[in-house]
Amino acid sequence: MYFPLAEGHGHEEPSLLIPPLYDIFWQVIALAIIALVMYKYVLPKFNAVLDEREQRIAEGLEASDRAKEAEALAKRHAEEALQAAHVEAGKIRSNATEDAKKIIAKARREAEADAARILENAQRQILAERQAAEISLKSEIGILATELAEKIVGEHLKDTELTARVVDRFLDDLDTSAPVQES
Repeated sequence: MYFPLAEGHGHEEPSLLIPPLYDIFWQVIALAIIALVMYKYVLPKFNAVLDEREQRIAEGLEASDRAKEAEALAKRHAEEALQAAHVEAGKIRSNATEDAKKIIAKARREAEADAARILENAQRQILAERQAAEISLKSEIGILATELAEKIVGEHLKDTELTARVVDRFLDDLDTSAPVQES
């Protein structure tokens, strides 16, 4: 409702958007007191909490960086250890291969030496048996030649020296003619 008569009497109606001056004064004083209390007591505690939080975050970041560095260092050490293990395994394999080759070569040399020794012993034995056979054959041939000569001549050869010379000459003739027959 609107009352036009009330307007003219110098009584102004208070504005709803602009409060009266005394309210503004007391509101400013109350706001200043609240701001002063906040600035003096609450803001330092709030700043301390923020500073503490900032410090914890910075420490956490530093710890994270140190952990990353430690992890990188541990990873590098692990890789170096792995490479060293690979190198060591390669050395062990090559040493084992060399040892195997040495053992095989030694066994081969020993087998060749044993074979040579067996062959040499067999050759000696064959030579000894051949010489024994030659001696046996010579004596048998000598006896047979003497018996044949006695039968041809018709008398017994009593002179042993003469018999030995005849047998030796006969055997020498056989020795000189024997290599011709072997060729």
